[in-house]
Amino acid sequence: MYKKEFMLEAIALSHKCLENGTGGPFGAVIVKDDKIVGRGSNLVTTHNDPTAHAEVVAIRDACQNLHTFQLTGCEIYTSCEPCPMCLGAIYWARPDRIYYAADKNDAADAGFDDSFIYKEIELSPNLRKIPASQHDKNNAIPVFDAWKLSESKTDY
Repeated sequence: MYKKEFMLEAIALSHKCLENGTGGPFGAVIVKDDKIVGRGSNLVTTHNDPTAHAEVVAIRDACQNLHTFQLTGCEIYTSCEPCPMCLGAIYWARPDRIYYAADKNDAADAGFDDSFIYKEIELSPNLRKIPASQHDKNNAIPVFDAWKLSESKTDY
């Protein structure tokens, strides 16, 4: 169930990022059992890491704090609708719910337009702006086959 105090914390993290000049104007918190278990703000430019978006940083923090790689039973509050990368990370983390404040159009208006990525995903890999091509599949498949048969694997 949505709680304004958690959204205000995510927005406060985005504002702090802006004030400190540590990254883009984005913040996120992960909540479990009405307690913040992970915090993140955009650290892309500070860490020279294009994946250090607020949601990803918050997911990493929450997973470390909870000693798990899945956030089942958690909710994520983010100051802006997640970009495609963050949405993918959120789905892999498996929280129960996403709450966001600004939307992707607001982000685009501020210079963070991800619409080109949504368009690229729809294209065949060889037609994308960064072309991709498949090679050596026959050498990779045995690793997947071994994974499927492994008794020590951890499904995720």
